Amino acid sequence: MTPTHTLILLLLLCAVGYQVGKKRSFAVAKIRGGPRVLHSRPVYYGSLTALWCAVPALIVFSSWLMFESGIITHLVISQLPDHIQDLSADRLNLVMNDIRNLVNGNIVSKAAGPAIQSAADHYQQLQSISHASVAVLVLVMAIAGIMAAQYYIRPELRARNHVERMIRYLLIVCSTIAIFTTIGIVLSVLYESIRFFKIVPVFEFLFGLEWSPQMAIRSDQVGSSGAFGAIPVFMGTFLISVIALSVSVPVGLMSAIYLSEYANKRFRAVAKPLLEILAGIPTVVYGFFAALVVAPVIRNTGEFMGLDVSSESALAAGLVMGIMIIPFVSSLSDDVINAVPQSLRDGAYGLGSTQSETIRYVILPAALPGIVGGVLLAASRAIGETMIVVMAAGLSANLTLNPLETVTTVTVQIVTLLVGDQEFDSSKTLAAFALGLVLFIVTLILNVIALYVVRKYREQYE
Repeated sequence: MTPTHTLILLLLLCAVGYQVGKKRSFAVAKIRGGPRVLHSRPVYYGSLTALWCAVPALIVFSSWLMFESGIITHLVISQLPDHIQDLSADRLNLVMNDIRNLVNGNIVSKAAGPAIQSAADHYQQLQSISHASVAVLVLVMAIAGIMAAQYYIRPELRARNHVERMIRYLLIVCSTIAIFTTIGIVLSVLYESIRFFKIVPVFEFLFGLEWSPQMAIRSDQVGSSGAFGAIPVFMGTFLISVIALSVSVPVGLMSAIYLSEYANKRFRAVAKPLLEILAGIPTVVYGFFAALVVAPVIRNTGEFMGLDVSSESALAAGLVMGIMIIPFVSSLSDDVINAVPQSLRDGAYGLGSTQSETIRYVILPAALPGIVGGVLLAASRAIGETMIVVMAAGLSANLTLNPLETVTTVTVQIVTLLVGDQEFDSSKTLAAFALGLVLFIVTLILNVIALYVVRKYREQYE
């Protein structure tokens, strides 16, 4: 029985436990004079029974799966021949990867040696025993939880208090997991970035004007040492983001103002869903549109005007990206504008203001925190976009502010550096983590600015 089947059975038992606990509360109340004698509603007794069924079993299930792989790996290694056990840690890890791939069917059995095949059979046998054992243990604990809950169900049992307390603990655990996950991501990126900065100086990375992270094939190769000046990458990210925001912010904000203040209900009911469809289109479709339609139009127009336009340009990527993030600005701005109290509008009209003056001097300032949040969300989306840039702007790290030339971005370079089999001790691969750290810091700064603006103006208008 696989872990997935075990979880499905556990969910079914939780549903059964819910019904059993609910019926048990009715039965106990019937003896005492009806549901009025119960401290909580019957649904809470059912929920408490379901929680007693699920929580201990899930703790055991998660703990078992957390340590299962390490224990099985240790047992399999102990049965390998001596000449394999004496290998270095890295080589032994490669052998274990081959064994796991053979178990998962990713390697044909004929391609493996007899020792590896025997170890794979042993691994699969231990894995089957482990899955069967954890399934039995989880199901037994779930049933025991249901039975224990039935024993404690009484009219005076504060089922609602217990359920709410357990849900609060569950929320605390989920919040803690989210926090530690974020900390883990930051520390992992920071650790690899420090390793990179031990090879390449921070000043050279942040202020260097040439980005060429390829590794040397020959000692006499030009640029064989690699160049890790990230200014061209940052400049390309900045250029495409500015073009995208120059399209999305005016169009999105004006669309939100029209839909919320001028459009009738019938037009709004049709236009807003159609506008938000743009957010659901896959980015690869935007990339095709940019590469096959927008880029040729820009190139032909530039040639007609006597300009030198690259086949892949920052302008093509920025324009299409701006179209893609219009819903992020328009939808959020529309919701924020509609949330402005009607009393502010009525007060402005009572003082003789026109509709346009009311929008400019009352509604937009009151909605400014939400609008800024939408713009910064759009900016983060533009900075993190990859597919459109790859297909429409290219991969060349050119230090230029000319939107008609080929540029690249931070996210594209991260993907490029980590594609394929890479050695994580090389400066080429570690450069991706340094770029990721810079991207994280920039996003953090944008969030801090957004919080500052929201808090400042929220105190003024609320």
